[in-house]
Amino acid sequence: MARGWVPPRGEVGELVFSVERQQLLALGIEQKLLPSAIINQYAQEKITAIEAAQGYKPGRKQSREIRDAVELELLPRAFVKRALTYVWIDPVNRWLVVDAASSARADEVIDQLKLSLGSLPLTLLKTQLAPGTALTQWLAAGEAFGNFTIDRDCELQAVAEERAAVRYVRHNLDSNDVRAHISAGKTATRLALTWNGRVSFVLTEQLQIKRVAFLDVTKEDAERQSENAEDLFAADFALMSGELAHLLAHLAEALGGEAE
Repeated sequence: MARGWVPPRGEVGELVFSVERQQLLALGIEQKLLPSAIINQYAQEKITAIEAAQGYKPGRKQSREIRDAVELELLPRAFVKRALTYVWIDPVNRWLVVDAASSARADEVIDQLKLSLGSLPLTLLKTQLAPGTALTQWLAAGEAFGNFTIDRDCELQAVAEERAAVRYVRHNLDSNDVRAHISAGKTATRLALTWNGRVSFVLTEQLQIKRVAFLDVTKEDAERQSENAEDLFAADFALMSGELAHLLAHLAEALGGEAE
């Protein structure tokens, strides 16, 4: 596997894209896919040929060496899987956000940033009110805090040993059955929300923001500010960073503010 920083919008030599002090980076990850079954198949053919030539089966060490040699031989012909992970840095409001599908990938990006910069003093956001507690309270009340509104997806989970869970998808969450689950002891582990009628997302009990989607009004704002593809990229990034900076600030406020 190879990884390194690549131009976020494809411009050669531009490793950091910046608009109004907002910065965008992209970590490229390239992985060669070579299934073990294929390696084993070719290795077995060589082992069989060697056994026929020398009159006895190769030992464990020799078989392992043959397999390693076959893997090196096949590697140049392997399929290549490429992926980009974007990083948004907001030095004005002191946010660093990684657009990653998992915590493991986000940690990988952070480690690469630290390796590139030498040091990177970061602190995970912790709020006075636990996200799971807030989500449960909002569901029970039928409304969220401030400019946030509850959408139609959520997951509730029991705290008992069996961890029984129920998931609602495209469902009216302001209903008696949802409140009944909460009364029975289940707490919200994720909840779909919309902020200010402009950005929809899912918030988890780990304070992860998933499935971020900018609504039509935000997209129209970007299109009005752009005349070509290059302008549209810059407009999209400027609006995205501005909207998310406000969303994150309001979300921290909705969760009681940042913990000491």
